[in-house]
Amino acid sequence: MAYETILYEAVDGIARITLNRPEAGHAVNLALAHELLEASINASEDPDVRAVILDASGTVFGFGGDLKYFESQSDRIGACLKETTAYFHAAVSRLHRLNSPVVVAVQGMAAGAGFSLSLIGDIVLAAKSAQFKMAYTAAGLSPDGSSSYFLPRVIGMRRAQELMLTNRTLSAEEAQDWGIVTRVVEDDDLAEEVTKLAAKFAVGPTRAYGGVKRLLASSFQQSVEAQMEDETRTIAELAQTEDGREGLDAFLNKRKPDFKGR
Repeated sequence: MAYETILYEAVDGIARITLNRPEAGHAVNLALAHELLEASINASEDPDVRAVILDASGTVFGFGGDLKYFESQSDRIGACLKETTAYFHAAVSRLHRLNSPVVVAVQGMAAGAGFSLSLIGDIVLAAKSAQFKMAYTAAGLSPDGSSSYFLPRVIGMRRAQELMLTNRTLSAEEAQDWGIVTRVVEDDDLAEEVTKLAAKFAVGPTRAYGGVKRLLASSFQQSVEAQMEDETRTIAELAQTEDGREGLDAFLNKRKPDFKGR
């Protein structure tokens, strides 16, 4: 389908979701939130999609929420924000729950909701030009887009408090040092490196990736016994899948596995 605020394509097992409001710094309004949800559902329902790239056109990743749009809705701003975040948060949830690994590519500024979106990646590559800033309290607002969930888990409570309360800007290198970013690359190499990584995931054991993601997602909320029980169930289920059998046979026979994502 045709989108107005994003671009979407699925080729060779890779779904690419590109934020595409460069004139507005990819600021999140109702339309972008809705289309992001539709794209995330498309990726989750397409059996051929085994990796997802989330990136943005132009020179920035995202300036956050579209404050001009929200201000224009002043008579119903509360309802507008609830509707927008309903779509936006559902999109984040869909991407987080995918079996397919999500690779996020960040260039330029990632502020507010843009910062939040960068946190949902399983792998986050940042160009050297990238900067990260929470920015919400500068506008008298509080975080959304899952950042109050993911940021403390990624960097710890004290650092999350500092970023959210002071709006400190992190460079790409600082973000990598803090654990927000997986790897920093040259700006000109970002697209190539992200595509290369996604292509590797697209021929990998997709259901095993999903098992890893689910186990990590629950690891801060369970007892060690409950977590180990989930580990037992997951590895036993995966061993019985087509890819599980293929992986075991390939390992034992010292050959490259041919995973099908099943």
